Amino acid sequence: MSGAKSSSATGTTGIADPEARYRGRFAPSPTGPLHFGSLVAALGSFLDARAHAGEWLLRVEDLDPPREVPGAADAIIRTLDRLGLHWDGPILYQSTRSEAYAQAIDRLAATGLTSRCGCSRSALSALPENRSRSRGDELFHPPECVLPLPLAGKAHSLRLHAPDAWLEFRDRCQGLQRDNLARSLGDFVLRRRDGLFAYQLAVVVDDAAQGITQVVRGADLLPSTIRQIALQRALGLPQPGYMHLPLAVGADGLKLSKSDDAPGLELAKPGARLVAALEFLRQGPPGGLEHSRPAEVLGWAVRNWRPERFAGLASQRVDRRVLGTEEGVS
Repeated sequence: MSGAKSSSATGTTGIADPEARYRGRFAPSPTGPLHFGSLVAALGSFLDARAHAGEWLLRVEDLDPPREVPGAADAIIRTLDRLGLHWDGPILYQSTRSEAYAQAIDRLAATGLTSRCGCSRSALSALPENRSRSRGDELFHPPECVLPLPLAGKAHSLRLHAPDAWLEFRDRCQGLQRDNLARSLGDFVLRRRDGLFAYQLAVVVDDAAQGITQVVRGADLLPSTIRQIALQRALGLPQPGYMHLPLAVGADGLKLSKSDDAPGLELAKPGARLVAALEFLRQGPPGGLEHSRPAEVLGWAVRNWRPERFAGLASQRVDRRVLGTEEGVS
């Protein structure tokens, strides 16, 4: 269910009006099957929307073809349907939204907020600020590029000038968050050297276009939120509320999608899979509920949704039994 958000849903501060009807979303990337960690994010966002008598939208973040697995998007959609996690309105595919992202970049460029960058990851990795960063993290970019700007027609990325100001928001699960992007991250990528649009830009543009009022997702995306708020302000878009759920990690302490313990969900007993996710989120489902149909499990979960039970929890290890045919959280 896409379309521009009505002005009645936005306050004068740019923060989504708390009186507007709740609209949430689940936005998986088709890089593999839905695994237990993804289920936790999908279920948490679904329950929060339904508990507020709101809408729950589905968006496929198919922005990065080199990382996508053929057939993964359809497999994820089928899994959600099998679990009873039914969405409202049509599915939005980010691969169809290039024009909207390009228009957003044009608006930012017109106000002098963007710059071309020819810096390679290896050049940025050599900076002292980046030597302790984990592999895959976005690297700090200083106010001036460390490599010369590319010649006209040469491949380059496009970055947003990071504001030198403290931005903050209060996460419903993780509490108050503050950051100064100019000092902690520097200018960050909007469009990559290969021409693909960056996640940060696309998610901001699409959350506004779909009228999202509450973003419920995994705590691994918590560091991205200040960047997204900076973009929302630069583009004059509303700021939704945020709740970052505890991250499911394997025995090695890694996020399940990066762990050896991340197979696709086994769905012979879909009700049991939902109950395992409810137990992970400390919702206290009653014994025997795992034998119920998905609709019955979800009905109980919506009526008894208590986010305060996992407040402040950033991550939690998952027992291997959760990933197979038995349930249990360590």
